[in-house]
Amino acid sequence: MSHRARQFALENFSVERIREQYCELYSDVLAGHHQRSGARRNSARVPIPPSRLRVAFVAPSLRYVGGQSVQADLLMRNWKDDPDVEASFVPVDPPFPYGLRWVERVPFLRTVVREPVYALSLWNKLKDTDVAHIFSASYSSFLLAPLPAWLITRRRGKRTLINYHSGECRDHLQHSSTARRVLKETDQLVVPSGYLVNVLGEFSLSAQAIPNIVEVEQFTFRSRRPLRPHLVCTRGFHPYYCVDVVVRAFAEVQRTFPDAQLDLVGGGPLDRDIRSLVSNMKLTGVNFKGVAAHHEIGRFYDQADIFINASRIDNMPISVLEAFAAGTPVVSTEPEGMHYLVEHERTGLLSPVGDASALALNVIRVLQDSELAERLVANARQELQRYCWPVVREQWLKVYRALASGEMKEGADIGSGAISSPRLMRRSRNRLMFFLFQTHSVPQLQVQQAPDAVVMVAITRSMFLE
Repeated sequence: MSHRARQFALENFSVERIREQYCELYSDVLAGHHQRSGARRNSARVPIPPSRLRVAFVAPSLRYVGGQSVQADLLMRNWKDDPDVEASFVPVDPPFPYGLRWVERVPFLRTVVREPVYALSLWNKLKDTDVAHIFSASYSSFLLAPLPAWLITRRRGKRTLINYHSGECRDHLQHSSTARRVLKETDQLVVPSGYLVNVLGEFSLSAQAIPNIVEVEQFTFRSRRPLRPHLVCTRGFHPYYCVDVVVRAFAEVQRTFPDAQLDLVGGGPLDRDIRSLVSNMKLTGVNFKGVAAHHEIGRFYDQADIFINASRIDNMPISVLEAFAAGTPVVSTEPEGMHYLVEHERTGLLSPVGDASALALNVIRVLQDSELAERLVANARQELQRYCWPVVREQWLKVYRALASGEMKEGADIGSGAISSPRLMRRSRNRLMFFLFQTHSVPQLQVQQAPDAVVMVAITRSMFLE
């Protein structure tokens, strides 16, 4: 009954639904007014709606599920049919033409072939747009995706917004003058957390924080009484997510709760290592669920009772917001950016990075203290309101409007969003080209005369050699 009631409320009383009803009402009233106006109908002033802002999202597609692709998909779906924003999507991993689809199966070659396809897609799709909302990670992916988008957006004379998401921001910028320059010269820099605002500030870069969003409707919030020792971890098998620490912590939890279960939802380069660790420790109750599609992730939270995370680098993990939405208490390590999202003892329990024993003790603590678990869940659910679409929508809309009207971040150029001077455009582009080719020794190429396609090839080549 409660589930159906919730669905009924979402379908009939959401902000989007009520807005649609008011729009229909205003249209009917306006139409009726003109009908009663009779002969004066032709002279009546019909209100002209403001033009919609055209925003192009440049981001990974959901073919490879990750934080950026999920956020881009959520933004696209939420802006759909919005009266203020007309959204379009430019994937950084565009599909190959029919005759080249076999290249998809060949590592490295697919990147070389895809880069000019991506550049052409950018050039065509950014023609009719006001703002390019470019998602960005760090290291080589910055060179392959955000940098080409930034170059082509500027050449097209459009506003550039880089949405930087990487928790490895500090190390990336310390070792990349190219990234520092691009971020400095973009029209607006937006990050999902106060943590990244502070890190970028260390490099004299000004950024605005707009949080990630979570699709609350995808998760079934339920009270868990009593709390079972059924843990879930939805992080990828990558070094910085430390799933091995999760496994070691689970082994200690299982000594106190022999019937404990651990669901590992994800995959990655350390998959074989994690499986070997479980086997060597002779653990039972560890369930490898594989990579879950975004629309299926909710059921894994619903099946478990506690969310566990052991990352050593993090920014604003979507998985924690998903745990908030599902009602699973959050037990996590505390990488540098985590306390901006999880408050210890209020919305979750935090422990030092890499300490499996401390992580296990916090799991045991919520299992043995039902009042603590319920308080954490209630506070987390309240905190979640900050990350829901109606709140985040207004923040994005304000940024888009400021960009479109010429209001740019502090320290940015005043005037057109494009680099209006061809000489300045060439200088900025040539510096990037010089950095790439000088590093990788291509003396025979005259960078001042290099076409845009060569820029893309240079970026691709730099990734392999670095």
